[in-house]
Amino acid sequence: MNTNDLKIFEAVAANGSFTKAAESMFTVQSNVTARIKSLEEEFGTELFTRTSRKVELTAAGQTLMQYSKQVGHLIEEAKKNIQNADQVKGHIKIGCIETTMALKAPAIISHFADTYPEVELEFRSAMAGSLISDVMNYKLDAAFVPAPVNIPELEQVMIKEEQLVILAPAGIKNIDDAIAFSPLKIVVFDQGCVFRARLESWLGSKGIIRYKSIVVNSIEGIINFVEAGLGVSILPEEVISQYYSNRKINTLAMNKEIGTMTTVLITRRDVPQSRALKAFLDMY
Repeated sequence: MNTNDLKIFEAVAANGSFTKAAESMFTVQSNVTARIKSLEEEFGTELFTRTSRKVELTAAGQTLMQYSKQVGHLIEEAKKNIQNADQVKGHIKIGCIETTMALKAPAIISHFADTYPEVELEFRSAMAGSLISDVMNYKLDAAFVPAPVNIPELEQVMIKEEQLVILAPAGIKNIDDAIAFSPLKIVVFDQGCVFRARLESWLGSKGIIRYKSIVVNSIEGIINFVEAGLGVSILPEEVISQYYSNRKINTLAMNKEIGTMTTVLITRRDVPQSRALKAFLDMY
């Protein structure tokens, strides 16, 4: 077995086809078939179930996939550290939720670039669940996500606590008025968003289970819809005070238990960290 065998194995799993895997790996199907057969003989079990329509991982194949991704990540990290043994350089990928991207990412990137100009820092935003999955699967080196994160394989560092507030149109002066509409409309990100989950949890604590959701895909969109009187929403107070204090909206305090959000920075415990990633983590 060599590392290319594992790459072929991952290609078959990703494409669900020996033919498509061969195309993606710029080789012939017979070579793909031979390499998979060799792996199955080495591990003494079938790694794929084969039908006329699709090729899928067996339970053993799923286990090997976890190790294969870890091996691939370790090799890439070894190359980076060996090639850059005397300096901090390379490429690290950091994930964050939408508000962190808007509020903190520009300053983080600027400061890090000034300190480590040879490191390429890539940020991307997504829902918290997707970010955690990408760190687990080595697609991200680290991610800023809301706590709690109860996954033993992940290391986490507490970054900050922030207060969430209810956003309402300018004419709404208190919580009772904000939720008195019938039907109540909430302006939120799609399912999986931590802010949406907190808002729905808060409404549930008020005994409100019926409401209509208006889904938007940006902070600016949420502000615009709330300002236009189309519904209420929820965001960190810091986002509003720093960027939207002049808009025709009111912020209403929530109870501390639901309204306090803790952000943590997560990384995998089981892999050596590159010099570049260590430099980034040392900022916190």
